[in-house]
Amino acid sequence: MRALPVQLSAVSIAVAFALAACGQKEEPKPAQAPAASTATAPKPEVVVKLGHVAPMTGPQAHLGKDNENGAILAVEDLNAKGLEIGGAKVKFELLNEDDQADPKQGTIVAQKLADAKVNGVIGHLNSGTTIPASKIYFDAGIPQISGSATNPKYTQQSFNTAFRVMANDEQQGKVLGQFAAKQGAKTVAIIDDRTAYGQGLADEFRKAAEANGLKVVDTEYTNDKATDFKAILTKIKSMKPDLVFYGGMDAQGGPLVKQMKELGIKAKFLGGDGVCTPEFMKLGGDAAEGQFCSLPGKPLEKLAKGPQFREKFTKRFNADIQLYAPYVYDAVMVMADSMQRANSVEPAKFLPQVGKARYDGVTATIEFDPKGDLKDGAISLYQYKGGKLDYVETLGGAPEATAAPAPGPASAPAAAAPVQAPGKQ
Repeated sequence: MRALPVQLSAVSIAVAFALAACGQKEEPKPAQAPAASTATAPKPEVVVKLGHVAPMTGPQAHLGKDNENGAILAVEDLNAKGLEIGGAKVKFELLNEDDQADPKQGTIVAQKLADAKVNGVIGHLNSGTTIPASKIYFDAGIPQISGSATNPKYTQQSFNTAFRVMANDEQQGKVLGQFAAKQGAKTVAIIDDRTAYGQGLADEFRKAAEANGLKVVDTEYTNDKATDFKAILTKIKSMKPDLVFYGGMDAQGGPLVKQMKELGIKAKFLGGDGVCTPEFMKLGGDAAEGQFCSLPGKPLEKLAKGPQFREKFTKRFNADIQLYAPYVYDAVMVMADSMQRANSVEPAKFLPQVGKARYDGVTATIEFDPKGDLKDGAISLYQYKGGKLDYVETLGGAPEATAAPAPGPASAPAAAAPVQAPGKQ
């Protein structure tokens, strides 16, 4: 019975020892401040939405795609630069819309872009859609730069949001009238497609032709969907003009010149930028040989950045430039440059900087007059020869850097490279 107290005593000692151990508290360690982070907070990113509008369906879809490709290439180049504006990284996105070269559809897509609160608009391609759409952009305070709309009315509406990066029809029509006289023409027949572009160019050509002593013996009208011109050409044939001038696009100009040949019309053909395209040659066939056209601007091959642009464009899209892609590319770049100079992507803040632009573009050194027209717009003349456009001459325009001539014998000046002109609306 004495063993029990011994066991209790051992248990008591163990419990007492355990309690004593539990009673020992570890002194709290002083709080340490969190280590300072060596990583900087990422900069915010802002998405800049640029609307682009052109006919992506219908007879002018090939030109609309050309414009779109010019805009795509510009956006890709801008995003590759990793621009920062207003303390934020900028990502440009293109919102492409199809206006079908129709004025009504043009206003519908313009309102759609305004409702989407785009930061700016590149386009439209045609003057007939650009002019009515410009009122919507003006009301919304959205800067608009067209790379192809040439009708003077576009920039004569007192809209401070409207700009263009190529010469207008007043400048082009004047040169075409002078050129027709230089070719020895005494009489001329005029055809236009009644669009804002075609009619505007034809009207300006008429003024210049008459000022240079040419007699207009007939004026005929068609539309931008027509394919049969035999009736009006039969009437023109009876007038025996020295030259036929066409104000319109290649989809009609090609078949028109082909039908001129079929009817035995000997007159020379002259058109503006709308027919200065590879498509015109394709549709006109042999009848295109020897005919003349004009393009705003100087040949890419004669511009400092032109050959490089053509090479990059062809490699990226596996296609030749049709007409306005270089101008549309420059339009996007002028818009982005204006944002950088304003240090803001908000339309109200960078709009004033668009009018102050002096941008060294692919097509020209781009500056705008108070109306939004390109200053010192040059016009170049071309002749179709052997399936390509041969450069004839350039009238007007400001002096600028030219492409370096190809290496050749020191004793002979390098010949100007034949130009395959970009296409137009």
